[in-house]
Amino acid sequence: MSNTAAPSVPAAAPIRRRKLSQEVLERLLDAIRSGGWPPGSNLPSERELMQAYGVGRPAIREALQALERMGLIAITHGERARVVPLSAETVIGQVAEIGHQLLSSSPQTLEHLKEARLFFEVGMVRIAAERASAADIAALRAALQAQREAGSAEFLARDMAFHRTIAAISGNPIYAALSQAMFEWLERFHTQLVRLPGSEQVTLTEHRRICERIAAHDADGAARAMTAHLTRANKLYRRFEATAPSASPPPPRRKR
Repeated sequence: MSNTAAPSVPAAAPIRRRKLSQEVLERLLDAIRSGGWPPGSNLPSERELMQAYGVGRPAIREALQALERMGLIAITHGERARVVPLSAETVIGQVAEIGHQLLSSSPQTLEHLKEARLFFEVGMVRIAAERASAADIAALRAALQAQREAGSAEFLARDMAFHRTIAAISGNPIYAALSQAMFEWLERFHTQLVRLPGSEQVTLTEHRRICERIAAHDADGAARAMTAHLTRANKLYRRFEATAPSASPPPPRRKR
């Protein structure tokens, strides 16, 4: 007979039972993903879901609220939840909301965002220079002219519109949605920068150079112009952050 002791069980946290709402959420997700409720269709009523799954109203409501936060359904008071048609804009919009929280809690993330924006927009402007049609170039020039005519209160919005127009030239909705999300993340930090003395005219000059290179279908020249523009802007960010009274960004705006 062996005297060898039985191996001990490794220490571990107790196994917790899953919440009913999580089980309901997974079943609803399966039904949506499998096409049981296609985009634009209404889900069953809360009472019908309660009867189908054998759970109470709180579990149903928690699961529906989770689906709404994921951007998969829309909930309107007094109506059945509706499955939302997914698009690049809606999916990236959900990521944008998380990005607001991340930027508020981690100042280093802003540096990462500026680096990512430089990489993204230099690539985007190359595509724009290669693909731009006569109508695209006219739209970009119109965006630049609108920025020239904008007052201080509108300058930031026109600045963003110029860059979004470049993203739209690609014809790829994912690029356009990413561009929108990046600007929403940067907007809270960017507002004061465009109001620094002389910054508006410098921005307009840089935008004009970018526009000219796109119109000439000069991908390399457009990339150099965009790199110079964003590198100058990033240096201005750092100078502003160093002299700002508070390094903490304001609370994130809710997405309209």
